Amino acid sequence: MRKLILMSAIASLMATAAIAQTTVTTTTGAGNAAFQIEPQYRTKIKSYVTEKRVRPVTTREKIIVGGRVPADVELEAVPEDWGPSLTRYRYVYSNDRVMLVDPGTRSVVHEID
Repeated sequence: MRKLILMSAIASLMATAAIAQTTVTTTTGAGNAAFQIEPQYRTKIKSYVTEKRVRPVTTREKIIVGGRVPADVELEAVPEDWGPSLTRYRYVYSNDRVMLVDPGTRSVVHEID
């Protein structure tokens, strides 16, 4: 029952995010904490990956939102200029996408393409 409620809440938030193109709101599985990524921060994140030439991580299985990052993959610290709401997360660059990861659970909480 709890999973059904959580999945319903996530589906509802995803529909809301698709409608409101200016800000992305995502809930994480850990405590249902919400965070927003403003458009200017999304641009900074994409620029950072390009300018710093961040090397992509290759794994056997595709890294996806809701999945876990394998223990042998090093999680990188999120730079402060990506926005104050994101500094508690780590990131992995894989398949041309920045994946925000909860460092405590190694769960992917958001994908920035």
